Amino acid sequence: MTTTQSKPKKQDREELISGSEAIAIACGMADVDVITAYPIRPYDTVMQYVSKLIADGELDCEFIVAESEHSQFEIVKHASSVGARVFCGSSGVGWFYAFEAIAVTAGLRLPLVAMVGNRALDDPGAFGTEHNDALAVRDLGWMLNWVSTAQEAFDTSLIAWRVAEDPRVFLPCALSCDGAFLTHSQTVVQIPDQALVDKFLPRYDRGKLQLHPDNPITIAPQVNEDWLMEIRKQMDEAMKRAKPVIEEIHEEFRDTFGRGTPSPWYEEYMTEDADVVIVGMGTLAMPARVTVRRLREQGRKVGFVRIRWFRPFATEEIRELLSRFKALVVIDRDYSFGSPSNGGVLFHEIRSVLYPLKDRPLVGSFICGLGGREVHVRDVTEMIDIMEAGLEKGYLEQENHWIGVRR
Repeated sequence: MTTTQSKPKKQDREELISGSEAIAIACGMADVDVITAYPIRPYDTVMQYVSKLIADGELDCEFIVAESEHSQFEIVKHASSVGARVFCGSSGVGWFYAFEAIAVTAGLRLPLVAMVGNRALDDPGAFGTEHNDALAVRDLGWMLNWVSTAQEAFDTSLIAWRVAEDPRVFLPCALSCDGAFLTHSQTVVQIPDQALVDKFLPRYDRGKLQLHPDNPITIAPQVNEDWLMEIRKQMDEAMKRAKPVIEEIHEEFRDTFGRGTPSPWYEEYMTEDADVVIVGMGTLAMPARVTVRRLREQGRKVGFVRIRWFRPFATEEIRELLSRFKALVVIDRDYSFGSPSNGGVLFHEIRSVLYPLKDRPLVGSFICGLGGREVHVRDVTEMIDIMEAGLEKGYLEQENHWIGVRR
């Protein structure tokens, strides 16, 4: 399977916008009821554009500037419980400051859609891209997606509300957008006709689970050992159900808007006859594709696979895909100190997926691009060189490498 794009619908208009602006426009077209804000770079560009849309009369919603990241997530959490479509977000340490509210949102089964402008965690202070902020919710019941372009940011926002608000799911979703590389960079984005969005994204309906005086239900009860395991199991079942729901809605999106990748789970680039394949997430796609093209010109059989949904993780589909290759270069813009092989988070997920296979690809872990440092073609080429050398030997002398670190 290779990446293909269908022709956009004739009703589309083109806008030169950033990833943050694309998500703000999606908020307006999705008719979001409540949006909360607290400024922190590189996420705050979404809030700036939302406020501009409101001032220009293009967006009608409750726009609440809270006194902290924690408060803004608390506000949208409660608004969602009474039937409001909601949106908010943060970056880096701001995401962590809101963590009490973020952690309980999934347990309350509230379909909040939030954007994470991926940013390094303090200290030391940095505004550049790292993925550890968003990855902190990977085990909490949040769905988690990485986008690579402003177009994908817009499209996936609509898909995220549709999936999260599906009664079969009712789980929050975090859209991860690499700080600066995506949040601030402008590209041409196809914006569809409002009628198509309305057709694709119906109103949010909590049904019997809506908090209302006429519907006396309990939200956030104290259950302790009596019912906690049962509630966690219900969340587990909801996450399992999210997988076929994502597939179903992804296909409906393609039919409605005339664009999108063949698979919701991953994107392939020049993998048909590849021996060594780069695996990564987010805007890493750009330097990876350039490297693949240049190495292909030298006759080297390399390709690239971009993972799109991190939670739920498409175990069977990704196992089938990656088992075709001889070696995998897994690039992490994150770290997991003290983990097995001292590897990155995505590396461990990929290696776990492949473990049941009798003939497994050789898998290498590469930490690169932390703190917003550029991932250069020479860096990716170095990783490919290491894996090709490992293939010749039949093993890797070292499973984890930090690439681009000053000596």
